[in-house]
Amino acid sequence: MHQSLSENRRIIAVGDIHGCLHSLERLVGQIGLRHDDQLVFLGDYIDRGPRSGEVVDFLISLRQCHTCFFLMGNHELMYLDYLETRDPSLWLSNGGCETLLSYGSRNGLDLPEEHIGFIRACRLYIETEHYFFTHGGLDPELSVRDNLRNHKPEKFCLLRLHMNPSILENSDFPWEKTLVCAHTPIPNPLLQERLIAIDTGCVYHNNPLLGKLTAVMLPERRIVQTNYLD
Repeated sequence: MHQSLSENRRIIAVGDIHGCLHSLERLVGQIGLRHDDQLVFLGDYIDRGPRSGEVVDFLISLRQCHTCFFLMGNHELMYLDYLETRDPSLWLSNGGCETLLSYGSRNGLDLPEEHIGFIRACRLYIETEHYFFTHGGLDPELSVRDNLRNHKPEKFCLLRLHMNPSILENSDFPWEKTLVCAHTPIPNPLLQERLIAIDTGCVYHNNPLLGKLTAVMLPERRIVQTNYLD
């Protein structure tokens, strides 16, 4: 049975990690975790960066001493799709090769059972009274309720339309709750009334506008960041 995310305790959401272990370790250290904190990881733990296996190890260890919620990213979905179809082309062309190297694996089918179980157990979204957490986003033309009625939850890992500049400029989202998401790399965290986006492209450190790992503390909306360190 899934544990519940409570707004009566501090919530800390963390953006795309993509195998950047040292950046993640630094970020967690900067947060100054309290015993009653709740961490919501917004997905994309693996691929592209150099230390995917170590990132998953770190997260599995972290949940032993802190309340953690792990959401599914599109990269975790790609890996699970590969396990199902045995067609690695999409996964490998989107950073899966780096994941193979980090595990010392020939084909990705022999990853530790605990790690595969961790990925399978990731949730597609979590919601509270005032927030909706997912990796990608929501349809900007539908309410949260209608999003849930009209879309398969897997789509929430992939959606980007709400990040279109013309839509952001208007920012009149019909959502009953504030969306907290990652997935779309942006130079600076976005903090609108109904949208918080925190993928600042840590793994894309060669881009001078990106290369940061970001967390947001709720409800105060305080941003914590570290540069790429891997």
